[in-house]
Amino acid sequence: MTEALLAEGLAKRFGEVTALAGIDMQLRSGQILGLLGPNGSGKTTAVRILATLARPDGGRALIHGYDVVKDAARVRQLIALTGQYAAVDENLTGTENLVLIARLLEMGRAESKRRAAELLETFGLTEAARRTARTYSGGMRRRLDLAASLVGRPRVLFLDEPTTGLDPKSRFELWQAVRRLASEGTAVLLTTQYLEEADQLADELLVINKGREAARGTAEALKDQVGDRTLVVRPSRPEELAAAAAAARPVAPGVVEEDGTLVIRSADGALLSAVLNRLADAGLEVDEAGLRRPSLDEAFLSILGGPAEEATDDADERTAADLAAATNSKEPAA
Repeated sequence: MTEALLAEGLAKRFGEVTALAGIDMQLRSGQILGLLGPNGSGKTTAVRILATLARPDGGRALIHGYDVVKDAARVRQLIALTGQYAAVDENLTGTENLVLIARLLEMGRAESKRRAAELLETFGLTEAARRTARTYSGGMRRRLDLAASLVGRPRVLFLDEPTTGLDPKSRFELWQAVRRLASEGTAVLLTTQYLEEADQLADELLVINKGREAARGTAEALKDQVGDRTLVVRPSRPEELAAAAAAARPVAPGVVEEDGTLVIRSADGALLSAVLNRLADAGLEVDEAGLRRPSLDEAFLSILGGPAEEATDDADERTAADLAAATNSKEPAA
């Protein structure tokens, strides 16, 4: 079966700066691939190449078998891209925004109106269809922007930090929309700085750093790379935290005090029982206790091995409007 997206050895330089140094990527229909990395790691450069906005200096990329350089015009008929900021016309209504995109894609008037109404209903915007986009909340604008990306029924969707600046409720609503798209067969490439978002949405993660692959796998697999679970115990009385640490130390020499809790790295069920027994013998009560797996944030920092360097990837500074142009142009990439 043809991969929805296949990239092999993607390389790109900007003068003396290496933005990508040989990245491989695979994405199947109905799959969500999370592309993670610090600022300047090459994420947006990769998206620009895949969206036919930039030519790779090495390697190749195919969208449903079509080369993003040699078959750029055909690729643009198969993809859509939603950038970091909503690219909607605030002077137009929700309906007018979607009809405009449909007409630019050469749909007939009747078909354009039908498609607009269908997408507005899908994204819960029917009641706001006749309101100008300037009256929409941030979450509504992002949903309208995503709807605009789907007017042409793309088979591959690029989401470049789609929930930037959204409140938790709006972010959750957008997550639901992305899951629905994937369940209907759309292949989704997601770049995000929100690791919880990647954890919630992505079937597989690719972490890149300084233009190179740093790690690959499911969120659970990446967490497992960090190490064992962490034991967290919260005494009932905060003032007894130091006494609790002293009581636990004979069986857990590595115990530390963090934010009103006892934290013990590389723990297991046997250690949990031993610590609780020690605290009970000392007459100390516990509000909560449990073993916690490493978070994706911890895995991400462990993979990077330290703080990210300053961004040097020129392409990562491009605007959302520049990125969105890929879906409207029919000319080969420059």
